Amino acid sequence: MVAGLEELADVGRTLVMGVVNVTPDSFSDGGEWYEPDAAVAHGRKLLGEGADLLDVGGESTRPGAGRVPVEAELARVLPVISALAAEGAVVSVDTTRAVVAERAVEAGARIVNDVSGGLADPAMAEVVARTGVAYVCMHWRGHADVMDTLEDYDDVVTDVRDELAARVEALLAAGVRCEQLVLDPGLGFSKSGSSNWPLLAHLGELEALGLPVLVGASRKRFLGHLLARSDGQPVPPLLRDDATAAVTALAAASGAWCVRVHAVRASADAVRVAAAWGRAHDERATGRAVPGGPGAGSDSTARPAT
Repeated sequence: MVAGLEELADVGRTLVMGVVNVTPDSFSDGGEWYEPDAAVAHGRKLLGEGADLLDVGGESTRPGAGRVPVEAELARVLPVISALAAEGAVVSVDTTRAVVAERAVEAGARIVNDVSGGLADPAMAEVVARTGVAYVCMHWRGHADVMDTLEDYDDVVTDVRDELAARVEALLAAGVRCEQLVLDPGLGFSKSGSSNWPLLAHLGELEALGLPVLVGASRKRFLGHLLARSDGQPVPPLLRDDATAAVTALAAASGAWCVRVHAVRASADAVRVAAAWGRAHDERATGRAVPGGPGAGSDSTARPAT
């Protein structure tokens, strides 16, 4: 069980994390939810569409993006986190900075989603250990402005698994507890289009490390290239949501703990389809009903009404 998320431990399916970008320059929806009131309203909308968690970020990690001042990041995320947490939402803060993580936890965040896995800020591990917050440790090799130059793998699945295992070892040595940790293969971060598919096809190798796995494929470049038009141009981010939902279904069927998505509704449906599929498979294999399965009276397959 991931620390601090007990109410989500028994939903019987992969969780859906909705993205709330409080930034002017994110690759998928930059500026659309930049004002705090708009961001909070968007978070409420995502919850209504079936999100289990909300990931609030104030600094874009799109390829080539530069850093923003820490004061600006704090000003962007803290009012949104405070408002959504006060309404009962399970909120994550998307940050690589320890000071932002600590202030966000004080404001009500229960997850720190760190795309650097603690490498960008040496103080992050101490904050995570001291606060006891859940921590998403992503595979990372460098900041957004240089990450595209850092793709050099002998075998991308083995290398990502081993580099994540090294980060886990370092975090545990710094006092972070195993039950706080979630792993993320870092799709699109120092990985070209072709490098992402083996990671998705072999999620089990990451799950073999014994920790929950979060998959963040939503609207990313490798999907745009997969769906490229006849002239070879990748489709734009907003036309990648159907492909994202397909990845969600496959990731859920492969045992992912959570998927991080921009468009929630289709992925909320997809994780429920994958759960029902898996239960039906298990019931036939074992010859007995699986708790929470279709017809068992469970509400784990019901999506919130909107």
